[in-house]
Amino acid sequence: MDEPGVRSSHLRKIPNLGGIAIFYSIGICASIFAYELFDLYKFLFASLIILLYIGVMDDIVVMRAYKKLVAQIIVSALIVVGSDIRIRSLFGIFGIYEMEYLVSVLFSITTFIILINAFNLIDGIDGLAGGYSIICSALFGISYYRLGEYNYPLVVLSAVIIGAVLAFLYYNLSNYRTNKIFMGDTGSMLLGCLLAFTSICFIDIFIDRELPNIPKYHLQSAPVVAVAILILPIVDTLNVIIIRLANKKSPFDADKNHIHHKLLKLNLTHRRSSFYIILYYLFVVGVAYYLRHINVNLLLLIVVALGFFRSLSARFYLSFERIIKKTNN
Repeated sequence: MDEPGVRSSHLRKIPNLGGIAIFYSIGICASIFAYELFDLYKFLFASLIILLYIGVMDDIVVMRAYKKLVAQIIVSALIVVGSDIRIRSLFGIFGIYEMEYLVSVLFSITTFIILINAFNLIDGIDGLAGGYSIICSALFGISYYRLGEYNYPLVVLSAVIIGAVLAFLYYNLSNYRTNKIFMGDTGSMLLGCLLAFTSICFIDIFIDRELPNIPKYHLQSAPVVAVAILILPIVDTLNVIIIRLANKKSPFDADKNHIHHKLLKLNLTHRRSSFYIILYYLFVVGVAYYLRHINVNLLLLIVVALGFFRSLSARFYLSFERIIKKTNN
């Protein structure tokens, strides 16, 4: 059971092992309908099993942060080194193109760890993490489908993630306390890992190289489009860390400075807050896609600026509201 704490937005104990159901849905359905994934990415499901174990342990008996970090490093290394799923090029971002193998491995492992934890942090209100993972999986899945039949196993994986999370949301968004459930760290870490995996696979498709029997695609802004799709957890995590450091607090201290907490303070419900956040970040993705052929560094600046704008606008509005109330009093 998830007991209310400093960061919590609920007032009563809620079951928090929904991530187990998400894992088994993905594990069984992907094994049946996209069995090619086992040949293409040999360590993917082994890594998910490790995350399942760590997540369940953390949901039942809260684990120390360093133990979770060690597990995440192992999982990320298995996928990056074992399955060779890594960021090989930055396509000219900050003047960086092809990266050396060791640099690529370290950068990719760091990216996995950041996204796993960032996705865990946005799981603070009903429907947000689940709804956002559905949108991300749908965008990546459509992209894979348009890029040819070689990517169909990834299309199926994206569809399986959507199906599993839709079933979870039926209970997560339930108005009846007896039906309600959270995905817990188990679900958020699994989904964060899978979205990091699909985003890196997406970037890898557009690297300009010759591969036998595989069509050649190239999009200079591919990494920025991937960043745009995953901008919510990235920007929200950076924003919270900056605020905590500015207040001379540890970056790991729990608080209510996330974007969803700001919207709840504006008296919005969980559903409306989740809807508005997801809608805005769909707008960011639309901007990134529309401007995908401009300079890659300029596009990255625009995407990050739009991401931070949503976070900061809610913060400024709350500050302005407090000033008005003080003036009236």
